[in-house]
Amino acid sequence: MRRHVYGGIAILVSGVVFLVPFLFIVLNAVKDRQDAALPAFSWPKHFQPWRNLVDVIEARDYMLVIAFINSTVLTVLSVLAMVVLAAMVAFVLQRRRSRWNRLIDLLVLSGLIIPPAVVPTIWVLQGLGLFKTMAGLILVEIAFGLSFSILLFRAFIATIPRELDEAATIDGAGPLRLFFRVVLPLLRPVAITTVVVQSVAVFNDFTNPLYFLPGDQNATVQLTLYNFNSQYTSQYNLLFMNILLITVPPLIMFMFFNRQIVAGMTSGAVKG
Repeated sequence: MRRHVYGGIAILVSGVVFLVPFLFIVLNAVKDRQDAALPAFSWPKHFQPWRNLVDVIEARDYMLVIAFINSTVLTVLSVLAMVVLAAMVAFVLQRRRSRWNRLIDLLVLSGLIIPPAVVPTIWVLQGLGLFKTMAGLILVEIAFGLSFSILLFRAFIATIPRELDEAATIDGAGPLRLFFRVVLPLLRPVAITTVVVQSVAVFNDFTNPLYFLPGDQNATVQLTLYNFNSQYTSQYNLLFMNILLITVPPLIMFMFFNRQIVAGMTSGAVKG
């Protein structure tokens, strides 16, 4: 009985922590400019959601639409490359033991522990001619998210019996065919987890596009928050409408793939 009470309290607290801020965003997104400027959690006096929506979309020559296109391209290409590379690296590290494994494991963990260095990264991108380009930012996102993805895939690959590899090799499968035809289909649960988690992280990334891809035409959705917030005047109703629009896609993704995320996160840990 006590366990159920504690569980109910935890659910209630979680609901308050997550739903109250979201409700605050929704309420301010449908207010007019004067009402939204008041620092109060109140019901709107004048509803104007459609007008706010149109103003946000049309702001600065449809910058939000361009930003959604940029963020979608960035997210899809970064996460696709991240999943394939992480799965391949994790498979090699788990299946082929060598004297270099400890060093590689240290480098993978370093990617999670050591904070990214902005200025040296800019120097490298400038030397490669990729600074202020989408390709350069995609490489940065892949580099920053690869370590976490490798750890997820490696934990799951450890649960796959080696007999499958041996059977495929006896049937004449080479390394690439073994990985793409035998192993990769078995990684579907952890692949979905990686895709959802990293997609939300890349889509919501603010600092990397700010540093490595400046410019209005290169703006991503998070950078559009600058449109309605300035030193002298702020349009909080449009700012919160913008926040609401860029919050909906990750929220929908989590709602649809919630079970797959949990399964992918826990399967390797339980079976390993």
